[in-house]
Amino acid sequence: MSVYKSLTTSDVVVTPFKVNKSFSFKGNIFTSSNVGIDRFIGKNIPYISGSDLTGKIVSQSQALVYQSAKQLYYSNFVNGRNSSPANLPQFNSDGTITVQGNSGSYQPMYENYLDNTLAANRLFPTASNDEIGVISIPSNLFGEYIKPGTFKYEYNGTVSTGQASSRIVSGSITDDGDGGLFESGEKIGDIVYQHGMVIITSAGSSITGSQYGPNSSFNLGYGIARYSEKNTKDLNFYMSSSGVTCSFQSTMTIYESQYKCTFNPNEFTYTQNPSSISGSANTGIPYDFVTGSYFEPYITTVGLYNGANQLVAVGKLSQPLQSSNITDTTILVNLDL
Repeated sequence: MSVYKSLTTSDVVVTPFKVNKSFSFKGNIFTSSNVGIDRFIGKNIPYISGSDLTGKIVSQSQALVYQSAKQLYYSNFVNGRNSSPANLPQFNSDGTITVQGNSGSYQPMYENYLDNTLAANRLFPTASNDEIGVISIPSNLFGEYIKPGTFKYEYNGTVSTGQASSRIVSGSITDDGDGGLFESGEKIGDIVYQHGMVIITSAGSSITGSQYGPNSSFNLGYGIARYSEKNTKDLNFYMSSSGVTCSFQSTMTIYESQYKCTFNPNEFTYTQNPSSISGSANTGIPYDFVTGSYFEPYITTVGLYNGANQLVAVGKLSQPLQSSNITDTTILVNLDL
């Protein structure tokens, strides 16, 4: 009689599923280096080592922040082949994407980490000294990706309006679930969920008091990446204000292993309960009823062992289960990793 029984591959089922965790950081907690969320200003200026630095936790060059965001997330939208403006894509039956540009047809050259290719819409300021804002959320917080539709950036504070005057502003930036950032119904940037990158390409109307230029001045698809007449000077408010609350949900994959532990009649008809021993635990003799062929002990615990018979996991039943000498007994053990 053995206290061990081997499991076969058919006894183990591994099922992946997504789980989410909510985070909300406010005020001083949000700006703490222990949290690790950093904010940067990117600027379209020449790179000079050691100058024009940005960042609340780690210092980075404004020029490099701007160029990195442009190359990683907007390269297909800003310029096409031979620096021609990109234009609306054509999705072909063979799975390729053809884009009609000024110099003819070509395919987008870069992976820009789009969350929705059916409504590709990214705009980027490209004039000299144009600025962007970047909020970088570390992967130890967002996991595999930020859950779409859960990002929210609330702010309140004072903005200078010139002539030694100022006004109090408040509002919130949210994502639309497809990678777009919106404030009061106006698109002001993009979010890359799998990288934890929040990119503000134009300050909202509540900050600057102005709207985008005429619709004819920019393309809403793959296309011209200039925000006409849009003032971005107050991006510093988004990137430096301490009166903010940043909230989102992280996403992780958990693998649940289910072990089917089946024992036949007359298997595991043994108990380690000390009350079944007459005398001391080391030298005592089991009572007669314990050794009878009809003994049906109650099961309270299932242990999972490795090949060296080392205990690696323990499962406790919610209530004792009586074994049977007539039918098979199956216990399912779920283990989340």
